[in-house]
Amino acid sequence: MRRVDSCRVLLVDDEVGFLGALVKRLKKRNVDAAAVHSGGDALVQVEDRPFDVVVLDVKMPGMDGLATLREIKKRRPLVEVIMLTGHADVEVAIEGMEQGAFDYLMKPCDIDELMYKIQDAREKKAIQEAKISQVAVANRRE
Repeated sequence: MRRVDSCRVLLVDDEVGFLGALVKRLKKRNVDAAAVHSGGDALVQVEDRPFDVVVLDVKMPGMDGLATLREIKKRRPLVEVIMLTGHADVEVAIEGMEQGAFDYLMKPCDIDELMYKIQDAREKKAIQEAKISQVAVANRRE
């Protein structure tokens, strides 16, 4: 079982049972997991809390996954997004990657595979933050 230490993850899915089970499984692996049931609620959470990774369902009523992805990337460009998709929505998930998603997984997803993707996404975010910090330090020296 892979652990992701001190990683803040927001799960976004309209399937209440799936979401509840996923939150429990991630918390057992030391992931600071929060959950919401809509794209609009996800945007509120992303504004209010610093997340490393968002795990986002493609197909939701109201604001779908792609629209939510676009808004998250506008508001928090460094937050990495992993798209969750059913078999019929793979093309949409690939489109999401073209719009800035880190990766996608098929539902129902294997928890270990999700943990690997969360870890990789968090590492990518940390690298980007370090680069920005280095540039800021270099600019202050000039």
